[in-house]
Amino acid sequence: MWNALERADGFLSAQEVFDAVRGTGERVGLATVYRRLQALVDGGDVDVLRGEDGEALYRACRTSEHHHHLICRNCGASVEIKSTAIERWAAESARKHGFTDVTHTAELYGRCRRCS
Repeated sequence: MWNALERADGFLSAQEVFDAVRGTGERVGLATVYRRLQALVDGGDVDVLRGEDGEALYRACRTSEHHHHLICRNCGASVEIKSTAIERWAAESARKHGFTDVTHTAELYGRCRRCS
């Protein structure tokens, strides 16, 4: 399963991971794929985000630091990005409204060079 995530240019659905694993001849159930993916997310090895249809999408995480993603709407390619501006905005917004222990996600969608 890890190999399928590492080879992908972008995020994959659990079904796509399942299909890739089965394509190698490994016998695995879809429920097992979901459990393994969740364990990888919990361990910080895999990033997860929700697609436009609400489906969870997974990608091998390439950094242990907090980051966001720039994702191609056409081909699904993704890049990990850091943004101090987003971090400052989130902290300032939380402080202004009296919130503590705030987490956030920010995903940016566009078209990559290949698809432009």
